[in-house]
Amino acid sequence: MTKPARILLVFGTRPEAIKLFPLVHALKADPRFECVVCVSAQHRQMLDQVLEIAGIVPDHDLDVMQPDQTLDALTANLLTGLGKVMDAVQPDRVIVQGDTATAMAGALAAYYRKLPVDHVEAGLRSGNIHHPWPEEVNRKIIGAMASLHFAPTETSQAALLRENVGPARVHVTGNSVIDALHWVVAEIERQPALAAGLADLEARFAGKRIIGVTSHRRENFGEGMEQIASAIRHIAARPDVAVIFPVHLNPNVRKVMNERLSGLDNVALIEPLDYPHFARLISIAEIMLTDSGGVQEEAPALGKPVLVMRETTERPEGVAAGTAKLVGTSAETIVTELSTLLDDRVAYESMARAHNPFGDGHSSRRIVELLASEIGQQA
Repeated sequence: MTKPARILLVFGTRPEAIKLFPLVHALKADPRFECVVCVSAQHRQMLDQVLEIAGIVPDHDLDVMQPDQTLDALTANLLTGLGKVMDAVQPDRVIVQGDTATAMAGALAAYYRKLPVDHVEAGLRSGNIHHPWPEEVNRKIIGAMASLHFAPTETSQAALLRENVGPARVHVTGNSVIDALHWVVAEIERQPALAAGLADLEARFAGKRIIGVTSHRRENFGEGMEQIASAIRHIAARPDVAVIFPVHLNPNVRKVMNERLSGLDNVALIEPLDYPHFARLISIAEIMLTDSGGVQEEAPALGKPVLVMRETTERPEGVAAGTAKLVGTSAETIVTELSTLLDDRVAYESMARAHNPFGDGHSSRRIVELLASEIGQQA
């Protein structure tokens, strides 16, 4: 029997963990592969929540998270730490996902060792190196070194081809976040207790139209966060609306939101949710208001319109399909767009019923077969 190919998966944040755990499951279930997991813990608490739900115990844990860590210090720690892991593991290939500092440093450490590095969720581009920052440049750096590019959509595939990536290296797989969402929704159906923690809020806001909010982008720190808080305060004054806002741990977010929104009857500022509870939030929300990337993919899979509090998005497919709309961080614009969806049923239904362009729930299986083909271990 051919020796299994040793694949090292490197990730460190909650979004990476969500998008890679279906691939970890698929690789571990396939005898053609030996799957080794290394986490950086760039996000500690939120990462661990996903690992626990998904039943994944990392083989290596760098635990690099430090309060107020600069990007250059974080990158240096990641690069040296991941390099040591690669020297110890001696993988055949390295897989990174998305656009984090962990993904970029993982790709660079692999490149320095002449190891092929494969990029899950490749080809996302906003066209502006400062929005999202620093993620746009991280993606481009990884793209320059990647061996296989697993593009979630034809739009991301086209972006890579415009950058002269060889067509044979680019594969449209769909986005594995949809695999993860389908998995967790099925788990909640099987074990309702997994997402029972929102029951009190659901009872408190019974009969109200729930708006789910997430906000954490660095480029929105400062005036952007102030504007977002003002918009939420304004819209929450409507008697028919309630806002559930899992507040990011970053003090640049928490300070503003606590000062501006604490104590409002129709606003629940809560701790960050684990993955099952976040899936439940999307399920009970009428609208998602976010500056996140992943929510732009997840909410449409459950038929929920997404208003994106950013000037650009590296996921233009959602905007083109009508599942998402860019609204920036102007309080006036956010309130106007929310009011339109709340008061105009036709506008709401046109977004809620739009086709989700991001995947069908089988991305991880496609990636496994592409890896097997690349390594020459086709079943």
